[in-house]
Amino acid sequence: MARYLSEPPVSQLVMQRVKQLRKGRPFSIRDFAELGTSAAISKAVAQLVRRGELERVCRGFYMRPKYSQYTGRAMRPGPLDLVNLIAKQNRWTLQIHGADAVRRFGLSTQMPVIPIYYTSGPSRSMSVGKAHIRLVHAAPMVMQRAGTKIGMAISALFYLGKGGITPEDVALVKKALSPEEMNKLLACRMPKWMRMALAAK
Repeated sequence: MARYLSEPPVSQLVMQRVKQLRKGRPFSIRDFAELGTSAAISKAVAQLVRRGELERVCRGFYMRPKYSQYTGRAMRPGPLDLVNLIAKQNRWTLQIHGADAVRRFGLSTQMPVIPIYYTSGPSRSMSVGKAHIRLVHAAPMVMQRAGTKIGMAISALFYLGKGGITPEDVALVKKALSPEEMNKLLACRMPKWMRMALAAK
């Protein structure tokens, strides 16, 4: 009679998967969805957290602990690493926030106290250790060309706004873009005041 091997318990499957993960890199518990029911997976992950083999980064996200070889302290993932993971999981687009964009173009020296990113998803706040991150929902027009210098220019110009933008600001933005990038920027959807500002000599 043929013998059939029983499937390993969910806890064992989760443990095998965890051992393959790089230490210090956050992951979503949703990555384990095919291993069993959500209740069984949550229970297995909770057991690993209690045993110190996993560390909770924030709700729904964990990582294998990683410690500095110099200080022995636990190393935390960077806020941007976690934000990118959350965005990828939910198929959201991320765009540099206007306050950071104007700083990168040299239009301001102020640094946001809390890292903020525009997103096509819902607005939310989260904590990673002692660090706090904010995601702010933005209109599709602001999210154009996300992740590029063109997108950074759009974000900066919208942040400055119709009443705050100056010819000097526009000149610095245009100087930072190549002719090709400038053409792509002008091909984007934008309000009349922004197009007029970019067209001015």
